[in-house]
Amino acid sequence: MRPKKAKKIVFKSAEEMPIMICSVGDQTHNLTGAWRNIRPEIDLSKCIKCGICWKFCPEPSIDVVDEWPVVDYDYCKGCGICAEECPAKCIVMVEERR
Repeated sequence: MRPKKAKKIVFKSAEEMPIMICSVGDQTHNLTGAWRNIRPEIDLSKCIKCGICWKFCPEPSIDVVDEWPVVDYDYCKGCGICAEECPAKCIVMVEERR
């Protein structure tokens, strides 16, 4: 579950930014779903409710609601890890609809 209030980190200048790649907090402030060009779609009739898609989602943009996986497309970047790891192959990556 996503936190209700997360502290947003803002840098005043490039000089204040770290010189190496690092996480500056959670992505609840950044709707990263606009980055993708393919999206996962789940066929719930094939889903075995194993939770592997939720476990491997790096964002994480997959929640489990009443034991079923639900993709939060505001945060899903379309990486396809969920589809690759799904043992039931119920997740397919399809072209993004705009």
